[in-house]
Amino acid sequence: MKFVTNKEKGNSALGIAIAYFTTNGYVVSIPLNDTQDYDLVVEKEGHYYGIQVKATSCKTKYGMYQVALKSCGGTKGKTYKTVIDTKVDYVFIVTEKLDMYMIPRKVINNRSTLNLCSKYVEYKIVRSEYGSIV
Repeated sequence: MKFVTNKEKGNSALGIAIAYFTTNGYVVSIPLNDTQDYDLVVEKEGHYYGIQVKATSCKTKYGMYQVALKSCGGTKGKTYKTVIDTKVDYVFIVTEKLDMYMIPRKVINNRSTLNLCSKYVEYKIVRSEYGSIV
């Protein structure tokens, strides 16, 4: 996936997450605003989960995808929250190659970024056979 803006990247990742959850039997609820920590609430068999959605096309010098865990804003780009300070249940991550991960927040200890290394391979839920979409 290629994006012109971060907003495009976020919107695309949200759409992919909604498609993933709905095609896997979850009921998906979308909040009316963006002031909460989660981007989606999903429900299956009476269990509800808050999901934060992230997308990345950024790679480390070792070729691993890297995901930003903090949210910044304002005129000075100040960090106003990071994933580990939230009460979301899972972080849903989609890479530019459409690989998807669903990582429990409780296993994330990093504040700033997360490298999708072998430590997180057990949380990979979809591996794209097609490569990136242009």
